Amino acid sequence: MIGWVDTVVQGILLGGLYALFAMGLSLSFGVMRLVNIAHGDLIVLAAYLALVTVNATGLGPLAALLICVPVMFAFGYALQRGLLNFTLGGDILPPLLVTFGLSIIIQNGLLQTFSADPRSLRLGGLETASFHLGADIAVGYLPMLVLTVAIVLTGVLEALFALSPWGRAFRATSDDPETVKLVGVNDRHVYALAMGLALAIVSVAAVFYGVRTTFGPSDGPDRLLFAFESVIIGGLGSFWGTLAGGIVLGVAQATGFRIDPGWGVLTGHLAFLAVLLLKPSGLFPRTR
Repeated sequence: MIGWVDTVVQGILLGGLYALFAMGLSLSFGVMRLVNIAHGDLIVLAAYLALVTVNATGLGPLAALLICVPVMFAFGYALQRGLLNFTLGGDILPPLLVTFGLSIIIQNGLLQTFSADPRSLRLGGLETASFHLGADIAVGYLPMLVLTVAIVLTGVLEALFALSPWGRAFRATSDDPETVKLVGVNDRHVYALAMGLALAIVSVAAVFYGVRTTFGPSDGPDRLLFAFESVIIGGLGSFWGTLAGGIVLGVAQATGFRIDPGWGVLTGHLAFLAVLLLKPSGLFPRTR
């Protein structure tokens, strides 16, 4: 029994990282109805940006966020304003094709610049440190920190959307972009702000990802898959749902790994498929 409790605990902690992966994807879809195929590669790109920042400045990975977050926000704003805005419309195919091309460009650019060798970020031993709950359940400080940050960011995003002028602009532009233009709101600017915010969150996820495990130029599609599954399980456009979806996916994978080491990722995919079949709108779809 204790072994299964430990499995669930580790799955919940892993789900915090998946939720961070997915939060930016949920935001971009919720505001712009944009399915960003390059989302996973942008996570990897941000991890390499953190690596370069750490090597160039001597800062630790968490301190490097002071540079990475604004840089990724600016990149996201410019990317949306200069490229992705022109793909938005009634047809879903143009943004899919453009972000797929962006994914290929990022992967090959990183491969040429950094080679295929795996890299990682170091956090002074925190990545392996843990404390015990009872005699048999070990909880890593890093995974606990990741889950805490995921919960805090989810609360901040919910408050931002519910209470701030940015949030009202995001919600209004998402619900009726034609009407908001009639009252003087620049929907293209709002979309760019949303993508900038999404990539700022991506940079946080990327640093924790780089500390937790190694990363390479071709890792983006796997990150995209975990993020996409978390969003769909939780419910499109729902931030608390995205957090819950990440945790469900993490627990499913941890359960699979406990049953058989080769079943971990497969069990997560099966959980995703089950939710898709039984409740296509997700467990906690957006109601606002």
